Amino acid sequence: MSLISIIIPYYKKKDYIKKSIKSILKQSYQNFEIILIYDDSCIADLDYIKNITKLDNRILLLINKKNEGAGQSRNNGIKKARGKFIAFLDADDVWEKHKLKIQLRFMKINKYKISHTSYKILNTQNKIIGNRIAKNYVYVKDLLISCDIGLSTVMLEKKILSKFCKFGTTKTKEDFTLWLNILKKKITIGSIDQNLTLWHKTKNSLSSSIIQKIMDGFFVYNKHMKFNYFKSLYYLALLSVNYIKK
Repeated sequence: MSLISIIIPYYKKKDYIKKSIKSILKQSYQNFEIILIYDDSCIADLDYIKNITKLDNRILLLINKKNEGAGQSRNNGIKKARGKFIAFLDADDVWEKHKLKIQLRFMKINKYKISHTSYKILNTQNKIIGNRIAKNYVYVKDLLISCDIGLSTVMLEKKILSKFCKFGTTKTKEDFTLWLNILKKKITIGSIDQNLTLWHKTKNSLSSSIIQKIMDGFFVYNKHMKFNYFKSLYYLALLSVNYIKK
């Protein structure tokens, strides 16, 4: 059985993290390790997090010396990962019971090095307010104007990651950078059209900050993709329009 390393950055998600961890521990596929990265310069929640790690001896706690952001925290976790496969879960999301089992089997049968799934979007009252349908991504251009890859739905083979293919360091869109890097390597991102993850839209989530998303989106196009100023604005406009349509 392949070992799966599950990476979770933690920053001010005390109301959600225990439920997220329990959704992993209840998985029907049990050959995993959990790498939990404490990324808060304030240590107010640290004792609470340490108690959560006592739930299972497969949980490894890493403590950043300073707040490094979700992207760099995941990069730190990847360095410690022992699994052939890596899955990502944000500290306020949860998985359905058979998520790992279904996804790993799908990847092995179809020989995908990375995959993502459809997912439901919940508000702070745990009511479903949306749904994202997973689709295959083959070319960089497929992803440039609309990214529907839910970070907490992704599983990939560790070997496709490197110092040149990792999460970005922007406050948001750090995963967008990685998916583009993977597509640049001509690696298809496979999809499973099953809702295997519940994604929480919380009020203090960076992913819910429109202004931050716009700034980081421009950075991805202008600095990472090396598009000129006007081309970056063009793609940013398309990305924004597609976001509004959702």
